[in-house]
Amino acid sequence: MKLKDLVNLLKNATEQGASKALLQSGQLQGQLSKAEAYRLFGRGNVDRWISEKLIGPIHSERSSRKYLDRKKLEAIAASSNRITYLPVAER
Repeated sequence: MKLKDLVNLLKNATEQGASKALLQSGQLQGQLSKAEAYRLFGRGNVDRWISEKLIGPIHSERSSRKYLDRKKLEAIAASSNRITYLPVAER
């Protein structure tokens, strides 16, 4: 294993552990509104992920609002690549 691979593994483990601890303590919500997702991940990215059906809205039991799952968004953002992007001429 190369040093770079080890650094990436430790970084990912640290980020996942911190988010799990924050979710369990209630400091971080498990669901995000679309506006919050836009702010965190960018409007273009979130809209593209929704149009590609990588993520979809979740209906909240407490209200009629729709939310997006934070864990799924973070996983998609971590694995997102630019293969699905279209050049401006092809849009």
